[in-house]
Amino acid sequence: MYEFQYHRPASIDEAKKILADNDEAIILAGGMTMLPTMKLRLARPSDLVDLSAIDSLRGIRKDGKTIEIGAMTPHADVAGSSVVQSEIPALADLAGMIGDAQVRNRGTIGGSLSNSDPAADYPAAVLGLNAVIKTDTREIAADDFFKDLFETALGPNEIIQAVRFPKPKRAAYAKFPNPASRYAVVGVMIAETTDGIRAAVTGAGPCAFRATEIEAALAKDFSATALDGLTFDAGDLNDDLHASPEYRAHLVIVMAKRAVAAASV
Repeated sequence: MYEFQYHRPASIDEAKKILADNDEAIILAGGMTMLPTMKLRLARPSDLVDLSAIDSLRGIRKDGKTIEIGAMTPHADVAGSSVVQSEIPALADLAGMIGDAQVRNRGTIGGSLSNSDPAADYPAAVLGLNAVIKTDTREIAADDFFKDLFETALGPNEIIQAVRFPKPKRAAYAKFPNPASRYAVVGVMIAETTDGIRAAVTGAGPCAFRATEIEAALAKDFSATALDGLTFDAGDLNDDLHASPEYRAHLVIVMAKRAVAAASV
């Protein structure tokens, strides 16, 4: 690991000033990706700006028919929240599937979304549940947030403050996990929202995306059998030592069926 300066600001304004004064500074949330990357000397930030002391970035709040989760809220808090379990149980279930206990207690929703790892679980939740990402400067719709591999709509030094999830009519998440890391080889969030059916896929492509073919089929018949015979194009899917594009395409349909079945209970 290379030498760096460590900062632990107590406010968003203080964090923004440090970032503005140091061109090579990087925000640290849970550190589940950044710290291993630095240990391998694949990243060399001049400064780490740790957001863990900013109390306003943590917590779960219900507001009418939406739930707002602070960016620095750990996965374990989301999984164990009685509010989330009651209002959006699919989101609590998804959070409980992330990594292991150590990761769930250190990793944060804001860090996960900012990183946009192609195999992360939260992007499927945000996209599938039609959430809104609130930053220090604006609000970004889920459909506009994920751009490509490790690339989002966030601008330089833009900080996620919270994520607002509308309560769906019904939803469920299913994934095929890597047996070692628990990352999603393929994960699918299915949700029936006030605006229609949404099917969000993670693990299969460079970043999370909506499966419009699945959405169209479920809009006609919200049942697992509605996906019988449906095939998914493997052309743009990931190809690595964990799975071929063709296998991932197969898993998209299998996981979608499982999610629909769970949402229908």
